[in-house]
Amino acid sequence: MASASWSSRLSELGVTLPPVVPPLAAYQPAVRSGDHVYTSGQLPMVGGELMSRGKVAEGAEGNVTPEEAKAAARQAALNALAAIDDLVGIDSIVRIVKVVGFVASGTGFSGQPGVVNGASELLGEIFGDAGRHARSAVGVSELPIGAPVEIELIVEVAS
Repeated sequence: MASASWSSRLSELGVTLPPVVPPLAAYQPAVRSGDHVYTSGQLPMVGGELMSRGKVAEGAEGNVTPEEAKAAARQAALNALAAIDDLVGIDSIVRIVKVVGFVASGTGFSGQPGVVNGASELLGEIFGDAGRHARSAVGVSELPIGAPVEIELIVEVAS
């Protein structure tokens, strides 16, 4: 698929990029350096609110389930794509280079890769082979404002 068709691909999938999430501190949502764009860590924000809050765990009341966290990772990846689109335009993406996913993990939770698949699978749906990427899925004790996941993208863009 030619890179000029990413916006068309989003339409085909019925996916709409959300508005760019305003920074919560002193940083830019995305920065370009040469042929790469680096996003700041994106949280699963929808309409200015976290779509879920808490630590990811299996079966513990008051925590985020792995399935909810996977959906949150998908939303965070959409927010990262929105930041890229705002900076350089979605159609300038050549390929997804790397995804870094942080998962606020309850005691004993080791399913971080499955959670971050929410982001990776979305990128595969949109970008096909150009969406295949290197990745890290890291468990952490806390994330900003109680978010269950945070996603960063590094993408190659057209010169």
